[in-house]
Amino acid sequence: MTKRRGLLVAAATLAIVGATASAPAGAAETIRIGELNSYNRFPAFTEPYRKGWQLGIEEINEAGGVLGKQLEVISRDDGGTTGDAVRVAEELVVREKVAFIFGTFLSNIGLAVADFANQRKVLFIAAEPLTDALTMAKGNRYTYRLRPNTYMQTGMLVEEVKDLGKTRWAIIAPNYEYGQSAAANFKRLAAEKMPGVEIVIEQFPALGKIDAGATVTAIEQANPDAIFSALFGGDLAKFVREGTTRGLFEGRTVLSLLTGEPEWLDPLKDEAPEGWIVTGYPWEQIDTPEHKAFVEAYEAAYDDYPRLGSLLGYVLAYTIKAMLEKAGSTETEAMLAAMEGLVIESSPTGSFYIRDLDNQATMGAWVGRLTVEGGRGKMVDWRYVDGEPYMFPAEEVRRVRPDLQN
Repeated sequence: MTKRRGLLVAAATLAIVGATASAPAGAAETIRIGELNSYNRFPAFTEPYRKGWQLGIEEINEAGGVLGKQLEVISRDDGGTTGDAVRVAEELVVREKVAFIFGTFLSNIGLAVADFANQRKVLFIAAEPLTDALTMAKGNRYTYRLRPNTYMQTGMLVEEVKDLGKTRWAIIAPNYEYGQSAAANFKRLAAEKMPGVEIVIEQFPALGKIDAGATVTAIEQANPDAIFSALFGGDLAKFVREGTTRGLFEGRTVLSLLTGEPEWLDPLKDEAPEGWIVTGYPWEQIDTPEHKAFVEAYEAAYDDYPRLGSLLGYVLAYTIKAMLEKAGSTETEAMLAAMEGLVIESSPTGSFYIRDLDNQATMGAWVGRLTVEGGRGKMVDWRYVDGEPYMFPAEEVRRVRPDLQN
């Protein structure tokens, strides 16, 4: 794809996102899909994510589309609130008459849209929400998720430190569904993998409103020998800067969800915390043919490098293609049946499948350590960890899923 064509794609998107335009000529020959996300509130992640699914959809359409039709995505901003998100989902399904919906970022919004999908009996593929509840206690047959949840990613991190002998831990996480889920999973998995662990302090700042000075002071006074963090965005940056200035991280092991993702790591530049063990996306170091092809296409289209959101959006587009081809139609029951056990071959993240028990994908994550190189943060000593071994045990899924109860 040339740079010029990439710019045309971006320009076309401006006419789609946030608009309620009448259907174009020949709309009957398209498969209309609804998409919603917090574009205005979290652009660091959602803008690259949007570019990712746009790139994937364009490639699919240029190759002939799916089931003899072009894919048409009707995209909306969900307002960053549960109420707005449900209203937008309703508009997409009722007014725009989309076949199904995908997207969302925050976990609480993902849960609200999942509940809507269950009530309206429409397929929903969650892109980014990480809370376990989405496919566990509040899961339903209409909701599926691609990314590894907080239980899976936290399990990958705990595996890295289980033999280090760290017993006194501090937890810091944003005070909403994702952060609470991450903290609960760390306490559970640490207790299982590291006998004798003690949680000496827990800090739950409001999302986007961390008082970094007070938080660092509280953790210092608790004197942990290790820290588990689920912060991201501006909260992460403030915590890192204050903690580094005060020497909080010196001599302490730090586990941190998401911090190796370019969305959150790159803004730190040379302030990236060296030695932290993180989940992330070392995009420039992954040399599989499928991933290199994705990076080349993305750079050609947008004259920019991919973020984790870019990769997720791209893989999601091809997951949609695989689902529709397997379903053979856009009838909801056919699409639900196709999602169960759906296998995605040769994606930039490697092959994975959707577990039909809980609608959770086995997609993995990259785990490694942070260093500073060339004035910017970088993941080193990383490895890609398959998600399947870190999924919730089947018996636990059956016990907590409402739709699996007899």
